[in-house]
Amino acid sequence: MHRYRMIVEYDGGPYVGWQRQENGPSVQGAIEKAILSASGETVSIRGAGRTDSGVHATGQVIHADLAREWLPFKLQNALNAHLKLAGERVAIISVEAASEFFDARFSALRRHYLYRIISRRAPLALEAGKAWWVPKPLDHEAMHAAAQALVGKHDFSTFRSAHCQANSPIRTLDRLDVTRNGELIEIRATAQSFLHNQIRSFAGTLKLAGEGKWTPNDVRAALDARDRKACGPVAPPDGLYFMQVDYPAVITDRRPLLVGGDSDDGDDLS
Repeated sequence: MHRYRMIVEYDGGPYVGWQRQENGPSVQGAIEKAILSASGETVSIRGAGRTDSGVHATGQVIHADLAREWLPFKLQNALNAHLKLAGERVAIISVEAASEFFDARFSALRRHYLYRIISRRAPLALEAGKAWWVPKPLDHEAMHAAAQALVGKHDFSTFRSAHCQANSPIRTLDRLDVTRNGELIEIRATAQSFLHNQIRSFAGTLKLAGEGKWTPNDVRAALDARDRKACGPVAPPDGLYFMQVDYPAVITDRRPLLVGGDSDDGDDLS
């Protein structure tokens, strides 16, 4: 078998999420159908993270094992041709041959997400479905200050979905920054792995800080409560993007890599 590592971009709007499901079209299913059409092979691909319905990606990483050996650029062109023909909102950004020990999920060191908020009175036209429209003014500096209460290793029970299937709510959040460029507010989060709805829960909570309703101490108290009821509202999926995955330069086995004691057992359905 020949293993290929791919970077994938997609518009999450038309899909029930990354993971193949019976209740509607998925990104995983779209790529697997393209592989079948291009190669005649039925495969099950693995992604670095599973995203919910409506969540987008610019840097999802997957791997696929194929019996036939392909030149990477020819495989990329073939898959994109079949995806386009099928009307999918998915593109293969790059393809490269990978070591048999590379695993898109378990080899990952860090995952990077972006949440976009557009704060303005007028509703969204061009950005509809691609950002969270908030018609109220937001103080991004207050949001950033509140976000720092969440950085580090914590029990994030407050900020995960009641349906989260991760074995542990403990995660190490490496980064949670809030910046502004005109009407656009960006929340950038980095960790080895995330819990189900964790970033959208962050975004909804930080919006309260931006409105002046919560202080950093309120966010810290919500974290310490370890209770889902203490969380702010969950932000919509429209503004969330899976941006990038970091991997070690050399991968010598398939064992899950551990960073700061965290295990990648989570849903990562952010």
